[in-house]
Amino acid sequence: MTDSRLLILNRAQIQQKIDRIAYQLLEDNFDEDEIVIAGILPQGSNIALRLKSILEKIANFKITFINIELDKQASQLDFKLDTSIEVCKNKVVILVDDVLNSGKTLAYGFGVFLDVPLKKLRTVVLVDRNHKNFPVTTDYSGIALSTLLKEHVDVVLTETGEGDAVYLG
Repeated sequence: MTDSRLLILNRAQIQQKIDRIAYQLLEDNFDEDEIVIAGILPQGSNIALRLKSILEKIANFKITFINIELDKQASQLDFKLDTSIEVCKNKVVILVDDVLNSGKTLAYGFGVFLDVPLKKLRTVVLVDRNHKNFPVTTDYSGIALSTLLKEHVDVVLTETGEGDAVYLG
């Protein structure tokens, strides 16, 4: 059986994109004492943890990490956090996901923070597909792809990083 998927990013390219985004986050927040990186489970959290690891080496600010679990099929906001939302109060929050397609997931991600006073909210995605149905944009993206609606972007991230890839299929 042949693989009909097209390799868009390999392991090294993914790492380069995440490194670049980490430095952009540092530049945007160099004067902060603390930022919160909020990863949308599952893949957004994997990217967020990698960003946190890089930032811990290059930044002087404290980095707090939280996981957001969203019910993406729900017609209204339904989420769970692994820590109190109060850790975000009056801080910079970086919302991270793997792919921006319709914008629904990021829109729900914004909803998590609606009742919390924040300094600013920034968004990060590895792949921006440019098919937004919701008025959502990203502040930082690894790559922007113009794709067909029927095509699927598959982000594969492994714990060791050995099998990391982004495919279009």
